[in-house]
Amino acid sequence: MLFKISDLGLRDIVNLVDGAKLGPVKDVHFDPETGQVLSLVLSSGRKYFGLLSAGSDVVVPWEKIKKIGIDTVLVEIESAAKTL
Repeated sequence: MLFKISDLGLRDIVNLVDGAKLGPVKDVHFDPETGQVLSLVLSSGRKYFGLLSAGSDVVVPWEKIKKIGIDTVLVEIESAAKTL
């Protein structure tokens, strides 16, 4: 299945470990020499009063992505506390 990296921002990111819906894709890390995607950076998504961010970004290594579907991306990470 082919898709654009920008399309990942439209999909829900769900952790298989605890069923939690994680934040939206904020950035993508890739190897500039090979073009291979290394990880997704997810925004914490939580905000105080809609203004200030309440959490850290979550980094999901590419090998932890288990399935990319039409509406959802399934990942398997032990803790959403992994930060940049």
